[in-house]
Amino acid sequence: MARLLIRMGLSPSTVTVLGAFGVLASALWFLPRGQLVAGALSVMFFLLADGLDGTMARTAGRESRFGAFLDSTLDRMADAALFVALAWWCIRSEDGVGAALAAAALVAGFLVSYARARAEAEGWDASVGVFERTDRLVVTLAGTLAVGFGAPVWGLWLALAVVVAGSTVTVVQRILAAARASLTQG
Repeated sequence: MARLLIRMGLSPSTVTVLGAFGVLASALWFLPRGQLVAGALSVMFFLLADGLDGTMARTAGRESRFGAFLDSTLDRMADAALFVALAWWCIRSEDGVGAALAAAALVAGFLVSYARARAEAEGWDASVGVFERTDRLVVTLAGTLAVGFGAPVWGLWLALAVVVAGSTVTVVQRILAAARASLTQG
């Protein structure tokens, strides 16, 4: 698929932008309306497309620091759209628990990324953790799909609680990795 997109003349950065904006539009269009299956499936489609950008860059020999920066930045935007859209749906459904968990999942996910980026800015490796972006998205979308197919709303609560817990553990792991690195590197 990556080779096909390259032959079509698409750059890795174009695919990054299209994937991120596809996630954003899909999440914010379908999920707040309660169209959870359509929202989750369309978000998954665009996440798969967004996942091709790195493969395209490596295949075409077009890896760049700016491409990595753009991808990471737009990934955060796409993640925010997903969790905000779920919180919005929960608020519209008068589900305070779901809204709070979606907000907590958003914050915890951002802290995972921030901890790594800040450690790297200090010259430390903190790329550890049990719960990465893919884990957050798979668990969240599985819970969203389950509720969309008729499972009770606590299925989404459980998924979001797992995301919050897993992300929190990962943040702590990254803080500890940075602390160890700071002691050995000064």
